[in-house]
Amino acid sequence: MSTNRIVRPFFALAVPIQFFVASAFAAAHDPQPSLKPAASMQEVVVVSGGARLNGLVYLAAGAGAHPVVVFLHGFPGNEKNLDLAQAVRREGYQAVYFDFRGLWGSGGTFSFANSLEDVQAIVDWVRAPEQVARFHFDPRRIALVGHSFGGWLALMHGAGEAQSVCVAGIAAWNVGWAGQRFATHDEERKASLDDFRNTTNPSSGPVRADATALLDEMAAHPEWDYVTKAAGLAGHAVLLVAATRDTADEDVPMHERMAKAIRAAGGKRVKLVTYDDDHPFSSHRLALGDELIHWLSTDCRATQQAVPSH
Repeated sequence: MSTNRIVRPFFALAVPIQFFVASAFAAAHDPQPSLKPAASMQEVVVVSGGARLNGLVYLAAGAGAHPVVVFLHGFPGNEKNLDLAQAVRREGYQAVYFDFRGLWGSGGTFSFANSLEDVQAIVDWVRAPEQVARFHFDPRRIALVGHSFGGWLALMHGAGEAQSVCVAGIAAWNVGWAGQRFATHDEERKASLDDFRNTTNPSSGPVRADATALLDEMAAHPEWDYVTKAAGLAGHAVLLVAATRDTADEDVPMHERMAKAIRAAGGKRVKLVTYDDDHPFSSHRLALGDELIHWLSTDCRATQQAVPSH
């Protein structure tokens, strides 16, 4: 009886403390209620190669033009990194997400070449005057943030973009490097083919594609080794994030080679971060979000401010 009398007041006190801490944490991170317009989300469509790409825009709170972060997901895209999109939105960035052709309900057929074209279509859409006006995009401040296959897309496309476009490759899969090994590493070819067969179906999804065609496409394009694009990225702010428990086509040494190549080409703002983690950074999601936000507000912002506006 006496024990219950002691425990109950303590328990009753502990609950409000926990509630207060949780409420304070939320208040410190969510946008101020006074900001107008309020944060919101809108579903959008982009047409690429005659196919409909399904997407969404996380709109930040507050008036005026906002910098834009375009998120490019992996293959097939089970980890969509929308927690990172929400994180940058809280910091005042408009976050744009799309599913590429042949993936997750978007129209058309998936291929690596088609996805490269899709990235161009998405960036063009972001820069279009009607979208700039509708979503309050600042087309002078765009960052491409890709994970895995999306990291490959970000690095490949970013190399041909204006230097004001910042590029982040997170566990970036080096599609071209992997494809060149198939001729001499049959076990790697078989593993990739098995993986493609598990995720593709020419008439449905989640990936509408032919597995063998994807494998042949990888092998036919040595120029898709993203390390060969280092010179094109030398003037950009580049963030590379790698995991220790990853495969050779996207592990820490691969990202180290890329960082070294960009620096050798004259790159001044290339940052390499590594985590002791798996491919989707399962144990470092908050740290990854903080790192991305810090990079956007430092190296990326400094590069964009250094580029004259036209």
